[in-house]
Amino acid sequence: MAITFVDRQDAGKQLADKLAAYKNHHNAIVIGLPRGGVIPAAEIAKELKLPLDIVVPRKIGAPFNSELAVGAVTQDGQVVWNEKLMKSFHLSPDDLKDTIQKERAESNRRLSLYRRGRPPLVLKDKTVIIVDDGIATGATMRAAIAYAKQQGAAKIIAATPVATVDILEQIAPEVDEVVSVLLPKTFLGISAFYDTFGQTSDDEVIELLSTPRLP
Repeated sequence: MAITFVDRQDAGKQLADKLAAYKNHHNAIVIGLPRGGVIPAAEIAKELKLPLDIVVPRKIGAPFNSELAVGAVTQDGQVVWNEKLMKSFHLSPDDLKDTIQKERAESNRRLSLYRRGRPPLVLKDKTVIIVDDGIATGATMRAAIAYAKQQGAAKIIAATPVATVDILEQIAPEVDEVVSVLLPKTFLGISAFYDTFGQTSDDEVIELLSTPRLP
């Protein structure tokens, strides 16, 4: 399979092309999902001349595989479950109480670190473009969507460089628009669609959020 994106910056630029209708939108904001989603989100914000910010959902991993998200928790404590996976693995929320507590704590840590000194995030009545570097199970994206709705967003766009058709079909009813550069028939993990897909550090996120992007 050919590599589609050089790196997250390249993915963000390609995604920005598909979101060009929102350039200079008077009431839009780009929201990156830390950590990896903040890099393409920053490129989109730069290209479209929009403000950049973050929300910090955390995936809830299955007990037998922490990388497999069976749900996610929003930064204000809401839990969004993948009901299909929960049923398939015979899991209940009680089975994951410790994981939920741990991920809430990590969300709070990252919020405190990343948003230090920033004004409160206001999404009410805004057009919110939520960006991740790829969508595998959709758990963290769905949690971010739930948070944006709870905050009163007027319009929500879920944007990603790569996702499967099945996942986007699950997300589509929850948002006003879904945008993806690539919809592969075979999905071997997000990293398979990048030439370079290293870990994004806390320092990178902080730097991107502190870089002025509006003219």
